Amino acid sequence: MQLKDKVVIVTGASDGIGKHISLALASNQAKLALIARNQERLQQVAQRAKKLGSPKVSLYLCDLTKLDQLKETVRSIKQTFGQVDVLINNAGIWHKMKPADQIKDEVVTQVIATNLIAPINLTRLILPLLRHRPEAIILNVISKSGIVAQSGQSVYTASKYGLRGFTEVLKAELKDTNIHVAGVYQSGVHTDMFAKAGEEFSSQDFMEPADLANIIVNMLQLPNKIWIHDIRIDKYLLK
Repeated sequence: MQLKDKVVIVTGASDGIGKHISLALASNQAKLALIARNQERLQQVAQRAKKLGSPKVSLYLCDLTKLDQLKETVRSIKQTFGQVDVLINNAGIWHKMKPADQIKDEVVTQVIATNLIAPINLTRLILPLLRHRPEAIILNVISKSGIVAQSGQSVYTASKYGLRGFTEVLKAELKDTNIHVAGVYQSGVHTDMFAKAGEEFSSQDFMEPADLANIIVNMLQLPNKIWIHDIRIDKYLLK
């Protein structure tokens, strides 16, 4: 897909992986619909995106776990852009590593709502717009926790296994359409996600979000007759 003037939705666009995906897209002159909850950080991303070459950037403050807000955001995107070419479900949260029976009720609800229910709902709402485009893409940034089970991550891993399953079904349902679907399964990325959950380990040795963003944007730019259905990305540690 040639990204110039294509309309791309990015969730979790105010920081971390979503921020860097948005900036990489802007460098390729894509039009951006950026969704997040932090207005100040989202505005900073928008300013940088415009300087990098995006011809149009619109911001949407939205709690993705609130279906009424999500529906209003989609209505606004449709009114502003008239089309959507790419949906990148990136937003996600982490819970502090604990045994399953020590994870609080509200944490279970919030992690599943953010990491699984929200991208399912947004995809359902955007699919009718994608179907009208000659070529379109749904890309779910999932995490290697959608493939590998690790102790202490029960609810987070459940949400990611669920999103992986949703992605696989989308591929089956859309295989004969104009819409390509892919899952990205990345290992640890150097962002604030872990600190926000109160996790104390350092992410300094993880991969950089800008590097991951460049890989994702390169995937989007493959010719229409070529597609990578899944990609697993790890940081290579030199001995």
